[in-house]
Amino acid sequence: MTVRILLLSALMSAAAVSGAAAEEAAKAKGLTVELNALAASQKGCLFTFVAQSGLAQDIAKVSFEVVIFNDKGTVERLALLDFRDLPSGKAKVRQFDVPGIKCEAVKNLLINDAPACEGEGLAKGACMDGIVTRSKAAAGLEG
Repeated sequence: MTVRILLLSALMSAAAVSGAAAEEAAKAKGLTVELNALAASQKGCLFTFVAQSGLAQDIAKVSFEVVIFNDKGTVERLALLDFRDLPSGKAKVRQFDVPGIKCEAVKNLLINDAPACEGEGLAKGACMDGIVTRSKAAAGLEG
């Protein structure tokens, strides 16, 4: 019985390590964008993102077309967010104050496209290929 439990425990640990390694490998090949917080502002809602590039090249300019869904599941707004530069391997915090939106009504965001993705040696579509999204806020983020 004890050997069986140890074997099961070892298999579960190996699976967890493999999952973590796969996530790290995905991050290393593309961009990671996290919706970190939503906060009410005088204009509307302040969106805070943490972005990191795992690409070998620095990104000189990147912008994302983001779809903001409301609490009814319908599109509230389409916004073009300029994340500016993203140096390779370095996390950057970017904030966007979106007017006329109540944070509590925001349920999900979708990164629809990256219309600007510029940098020396960057392949077309590099900013969307393998993008990893996550959220620590009340609303979700998909890529």
